[in-house]
Amino acid sequence: MTDLYIGRNTFGTNDDIQALVLKRANRHGLIAGATGTGKTVTLQTIAEGFSRAGVPVFLADVKGDLAGMAVAGSEDAGWTMKRATEIAVPDYAYAANPTVFWDLFGEQGHPIRTTVSEMGPLLISRLLDLTEAQEGVLTIAFRYADEENLMLLDLKDLQSMLAFTADNAKELSARYGNVTRASVGAIQRRLLTLEDQGGAHFFGEPAFDIHDLMRIDPQGHGQVNILAADRLMRSPRLYATFLLWLLAELFETLPEVGDPDKPKLVFFFDEAHLLFDEAPKALLEKVEQVVRLIRSKGVGVYFITQNPVDIPETVAGQLGNRVQHALRAFTPKDARAIKQAAETFRANPGLDVAEAITQLKVGEALVSLLQKDGAPAPVERTLIAPPRARVGPLTAEERQRFLDWSSFKSKYDALADRKSAYEILLARGQQAAEASARAEAAEAEAKAAADAEKARAAAERAERARARSQPKSLTETLATSMARSAASSLGRQLAGKSGQKFVRGLLGSLFK
Repeated sequence: MTDLYIGRNTFGTNDDIQALVLKRANRHGLIAGATGTGKTVTLQTIAEGFSRAGVPVFLADVKGDLAGMAVAGSEDAGWTMKRATEIAVPDYAYAANPTVFWDLFGEQGHPIRTTVSEMGPLLISRLLDLTEAQEGVLTIAFRYADEENLMLLDLKDLQSMLAFTADNAKELSARYGNVTRASVGAIQRRLLTLEDQGGAHFFGEPAFDIHDLMRIDPQGHGQVNILAADRLMRSPRLYATFLLWLLAELFETLPEVGDPDKPKLVFFFDEAHLLFDEAPKALLEKVEQVVRLIRSKGVGVYFITQNPVDIPETVAGQLGNRVQHALRAFTPKDARAIKQAAETFRANPGLDVAEAITQLKVGEALVSLLQKDGAPAPVERTLIAPPRARVGPLTAEERQRFLDWSSFKSKYDALADRKSAYEILLARGQQAAEASARAEAAEAEAKAAADAEKARAAAERAERARARSQPKSLTETLATSMARSAASSLGRQLAGKSGQKFVRGLLGSLFK
């Protein structure tokens, strides 16, 4: 198979079919149109075509109605077989697709996780909507963690790293640049908000292996990877950042292959405007770079949005395959958007594109696809081919059976928590606390010993002073007085050495 049947030009200038050339499918594409005009069915038709051609696909199911791709369609739809007959779809038959369900929250599919380190400070700053100064502080925290071999796996690791950054702001500022506790506190508050939104489910291990998106089943069909995004859409910034991370991982992981005969993977980005809304310049430059260069990795990126002007010109200029469903001109702004959309197509002399955009019925589209030589074909008004699988959701029981049968259940469903920054910094903190406690105990012991020595010395000094100042006993006082009186009397009566000898003998007998 070299081409994918998209539809037939039954309403344009000729009756030729519209077919997507596989060799040009990695030149990216756009599916646009107002709500209810058939974008989702077109997405499903194209994704099924890629799968049958042996090309794995990844798509986000924002409304829950793409899950039916896992089972074959039926007459219950009421229109698919009729449409297939009307536009002569070759070999049309109901068929299921080899489908794997994924879910960041692990509820409607296998969890997809990445580590904080792999996400990096730029995307996390986008996720948290940080200011330039706060992003700088976050970058410093990442740099220190990298230099100190502190693995940042989940949000508790990042919270611990930020707490360490705040406690050591002075040292880190001298080493890397200004770090303020106020900036760290702001980042921590944003992380709490992210956790409340369920963002913590996205970070951790086992980390997702990008190659698990790119499997081929025994029949040669590409795996259809469906991300349950209905709950994820409640956190649009998380949704956009996750899909951008996935694109960046594909870009960084896959080898260069140039222009293969068919893509290695096709990536459908529904509600694409969320990626670009209020995105800072650095992020837009990264998106443009990834979209421009990922083509050579054999990956095609198809944006799905309501209005083509939602896509920045630098990105839109790289989207070679285009399907435009109806737009409505209710306001002057809508009219300008229609004119802009019409100008993005290669002109067709027999078709007024601006007028046709407002007249398209459900299931019709203006289609311009790259030809074999790489040039865009003139735009044609086309009736899109119907899907072969079910158009609509699965029941909870049907989905659970697919999850239970999946070979990825044992690989991803159980969360792992190995030693990382949180545990290391916690251990360091405990060691520091214990060392501080030991130092305080030793200091207290030394002080107590010094105080005891001072008290002993003071006691000795007091004892000596008391001894010197204590009065003599009455006996000693009387004896001394009598001795002095006797010595004085006898001294006058006795003379010479015999008298002195007598006195000394008398005094000696008194003090025995």
